[in-house]
Amino acid sequence: MLYISADIQLADWEIQFQAIRAQGAGGQHVNKVSTAVQLRFDIHRSSLPARYKRNLLALRDSRINQHGVIIIKAQSHRSQTANKDEALARLKALIIKANQRQKPRLATRPTRGAVRRRLHAKKQQAEKKAQRQKPVL
Repeated sequence: MLYISADIQLADWEIQFQAIRAQGAGGQHVNKVSTAVQLRFDIHRSSLPARYKRNLLALRDSRINQHGVIIIKAQSHRSQTANKDEALARLKALIIKANQRQKPRLATRPTRGAVRRRLHAKKQQAEKKAQRQKPVL
């Protein structure tokens, strides 16, 4: 059972784990032990509220495929259980991030000094480029 918040939790049947071999260099141990973990979570079949599902599917994240399945690969630890815990933590963080309300961006205007400095820099650059041209006869 993965607890997302006080009223939202995911049952064990909703999350699938598969042990795979970790990538990269490692020596003798890495070639015979599958310590990396691949987590699969189907958004459509989950018990998440509709708002959570909608926000997750709207995310532009490479871990979510076109079928609405989240695939997370964890391989940074040497033990399978630690990688499993890390994958669950990443899934929880992704779900929480997708459902946080974004603070609305307030339009601001540049200060008068900033505008003056920008225009002065543009004028200097234009003069520099004008000096490189051949004179008009």
